[in-house]
Amino acid sequence: MAETGAFPAAVPSPAAALSPLARAEHFVWLTARVLEQRRFAYHFLDCAAGDGGAAAADAVEAALASYATGDGGYGYALDPTLRGPVSQPLHTGHALLVLDSIRRCGGQRAERICRYLSAVSTAEGALPAVHPGQRGYPAAPFVPIVDDPPSELLATGPVVGLLHRNEVWHAWLFRATDFCWAAIEALERSHPYEIRAAVAFLDGVPDRPRARAAADRIGRLVREQRLAVLDPRDLAGHPVPPGSAPGEHHFAHDFAATPESLARSWFTDEEMTRSLDFLAREQQEDGGWPGRGRPWAPGTALESRPIVTVEALRTLRAYGRPIG
Repeated sequence: MAETGAFPAAVPSPAAALSPLARAEHFVWLTARVLEQRRFAYHFLDCAAGDGGAAAADAVEAALASYATGDGGYGYALDPTLRGPVSQPLHTGHALLVLDSIRRCGGQRAERICRYLSAVSTAEGALPAVHPGQRGYPAAPFVPIVDDPPSELLATGPVVGLLHRNEVWHAWLFRATDFCWAAIEALERSHPYEIRAAVAFLDGVPDRPRARAAADRIGRLVREQRLAVLDPRDLAGHPVPPGSAPGEHHFAHDFAATPESLARSWFTDEEMTRSLDFLAREQQEDGGWPGRGRPWAPGTALESRPIVTVEALRTLRAYGRPIG
């Protein structure tokens, strides 16, 4: 018989016996917007259906359509950073990412989006990070809204890369592509989000020899400027990039979300393994992955985490990690 006052043996949480995927599924159904629920179903539940996942892709596209605006872009806080009904390049880039992930980034969809991108481009033919139409609607306090915003690789690179990867051809792409090449080749001091935008462009652009040469140079910058945490066991000893939130670090898997990315060559097998181990451990008790950046409103933090969770699972699966 146990001694008086002794504590009973710890009973494992029922969630502890579930796979990462099962825990994430509970989190998504509990907290996510319809779009992320349908994206989760497409990527992890329905693609084995006899129709090849077409019905699940239809469901994703129907949910995405609710964020569409009349000018061919997307708004309504599709990216939780910017609120309100106005279309923004940031939202439209997010929409392209969703369409690419369900293999529907082409045809009339891409044509409409390119018309919008052309209409909101700067004099250089590239995209601003935030169009001034955002003024008057809620936005993260660290997002500048100015009347004549400059061209930004951060906004332009991922969009152009995805369109090229899907073999979309539109007049807008010519100048936007030239802008991205010039911006990437001029990079010296940078920050992780700009580097990730450059990688998104380089992973999709048709000129593969030029892309590989540019990626090699950027990879050296990433290591020289310590923009990636190479050993997550030493987070306290790693500097946070200027302009980032406290504790906002970036890891090898953030730059090389798939093994096919040009950024994968920046990291040794050991560094990549440590990064993926860390990503797997980041899954929280509620089944979701934590958000990034500065929290500035309760609703935006809640909307962001399911997006991060879907992408974390996709990255782990792309590298062959067991998720359930």
